[in-house]
Amino acid sequence: MTGRPAPAVLPSPLRTWLGLIAALAALVVVALGVLYAGHDEPGRVDRWVIQPTADSVRPPWRRVALATDFLGEPAGAAMLVVAAVAGCLLLRRPRAAVFIVAGAAMAVGTTKVLKPMVGRTIHDGHLSYPSGHTAFLTALALMVALLAAGRLGLGRTAGASLVLAAALVAGAAMGWAQVALGAHYPTDVLGGWCTALAVIPATAWLVDRTADAGRREPS
Repeated sequence: MTGRPAPAVLPSPLRTWLGLIAALAALVVVALGVLYAGHDEPGRVDRWVIQPTADSVRPPWRRVALATDFLGEPAGAAMLVVAAVAGCLLLRRPRAAVFIVAGAAMAVGTTKVLKPMVGRTIHDGHLSYPSGHTAFLTALALMVALLAAGRLGLGRTAGASLVLAAALVAGAAMGWAQVALGAHYPTDVLGGWCTALAVIPATAWLVDRTADAGRREPS
């Protein structure tokens, strides 16, 4: 099969850097999971940040926290994914659309697998580690930033800065909402953020490898 190759979803200047970040993030996820396995109360770091089991915000900031939290709920997350996929298809980038769906599914799916394995709970016995809301929004921001970096042809420094800034802003926003509403401990949020950092580069590499292998197959 011939023709112009589709743009990679994992820009080549960022592959090594993101691979190192993903490996470090995976280690953090595992370390925190082992440290807080089976716990049902905040740890020392959690208490230092805030008492996470009581609502700590009042209107109007509580409404902001609830609106942010909605973006990680099934309906809100579906809206964001559909919008991102539609944008990719309008730009004629089907590989990017597949990446958005696969990355979101992998980020959320990983947290759902890890929660019962770790067994950490917050009020009313809800499994809390790692935060799926934080993982989802961070993952989506990472994917959009990666696609933007590739489309703009950014080099390693500029591309890495864009990707890291997107991950920090999205993770901080959703993390704040989750802790403020008493849905998660701060370390749950950190675990969710690192889950996205670990999963998304691997998903991008897999999507690129699968798509490129398909193009090489004889017609």
